[in-house]
Amino acid sequence: MFRKAGAAILLTLFLALGMVQVQARDRDDKCEQRVRKAEVSLQKAERKHGANSRQAQNRRRELEEARERCRHREHSGDRDHDHDRR
Repeated sequence: MFRKAGAAILLTLFLALGMVQVQARDRDDKCEQRVRKAEVSLQKAERKHGANSRQAQNRRRELEEARERCRHREHSGDRDHDHDRR
């Protein structure tokens, strides 16, 4: 009986660790997607309005903020809820 309980506990731990890794990968993928989207937005603004335009400067700031959020999440492991409002 104790062996079965021990095996069940080990199985639960392995499944939980696997879920944590999948969630972390999903967060990383979403973060990378936001950065890529901000990069594309910057490129479009530069083509349309010029590299030194107000629009391009705003997109450059947004890109830096997206990159900073990714870096912050890498170090803290915290989930960033700010992107859900956009």
